[in-house]
Amino acid sequence: MGPVYLGLALALVVLLVKFAKEIWVLFADIMTATGGQLIIGVLSLVDIALIMNLLIIIMFSGYENFVSKMDDLHNHQDRPEWMGHIGFSDLKLKLIGSIVAISGIELLKAFMNVDNLSDRHLAWMVGIHVTFLFSGLFYAGMDRLSGKGH
Repeated sequence: MGPVYLGLALALVVLLVKFAKEIWVLFADIMTATGGQLIIGVLSLVDIALIMNLLIIIMFSGYENFVSKMDDLHNHQDRPEWMGHIGFSDLKLKLIGSIVAISGIELLKAFMNVDNLSDRHLAWMVGIHVTFLFSGLFYAGMDRLSGKGH
């Protein structure tokens, strides 16, 4: 699993570079951009932050679930509350929830830029978002029915 976690750590670096680029563009255009363009820029930052948070959760909970417990960190004051408590099922629910949130942000960005998109494109985006939403709800329901839900 080491190479997988290394790859995810490198993906965090790639996303950090993308985040820095988005910040640079946002500040470079701050005086000339419309309110909608600024909102889209901020939503892009939120989108990247959500993905980075998701990668961190996947890396740490995956390591604890499949490689080794991080017992030395259990009493550390900066240890996140979720560490050690996220099982594989919880991880999948967080993944699906994050995908729905990211899809919702992308849909909101599209609606902010509705003049430049076709109705067909918007319909596909709404359809995909609704599919993610119902998939997440169905998975959460199945998890609860199987007795693993909290």
